[in-house]
Amino acid sequence: MSIVTIRDVTFLNNPARFSDEYKFRVTFECISPLKDDLEWKLIFVSSPDSEQYDQELDDCMVGPVPVGINSFTFSSPPPDPSLIPPADVLGVAAIILTASYRDQEFVRVGYYQNTEYDTEELRQAVREAQERGITNSPILWDRLVRELADKPRVTRFTIKWDTEEPAAPLSIPQAPFSSQANPSSFGRPPSSFAPSYVNNDALHLAPTGQPLAPSSAVPPAFPR
Repeated sequence: MSIVTIRDVTFLNNPARFSDEYKFRVTFECISPLKDDLEWKLIFVSSPDSEQYDQELDDCMVGPVPVGINSFTFSSPPPDPSLIPPADVLGVAAIILTASYRDQEFVRVGYYQNTEYDTEELRQAVREAQERGITNSPILWDRLVRELADKPRVTRFTIKWDTEEPAAPLSIPQAPFSSQANPSSFGRPPSSFAPSYVNNDALHLAPTGQPLAPSSAVPPAFPR
């Protein structure tokens, strides 16, 4: 049984320009005291073909975590354009939020992201270039906008918490665009802050009123 369950992830600036930072609020429930902080990371997955282009955008430590419903706001910088293959700039990418306890990842929530130009004229120019087989058109970064899909893909992992031994792995399919990179490879020193407490009556839950669950509504685009 997981001690921590994500109840809701709300993006505060979606859609947005590609160069804008990501801003979102995470609400989660903790059912037992934790001795250590939770680590959260945001990862941008630009290429379906190679994990080497994955970018860890930011991370933070949240704690101490009281028992009950907790919420915090997470902001991170946008992806570094120089690390994105030109062929993967436009179209579908993915944003993955991960949560770990004592270097053990216990959940990841992934969202498909669509990136395109901000006017129909520019979008039409891209379509015409593709029809003519032109693949090296310069990217107008200041004209790009992004939009995240409404339904997340959730993958949970069974870990050892403070007092319990790991159980059998949960039978929840891996999100198709989830990076399989070793979580410990994301080693940038995290910042640290404490979560704010949220009253149960004011909690904005997922549409069903239940914890976020795996969704099959979005077709796979990153078969890792």
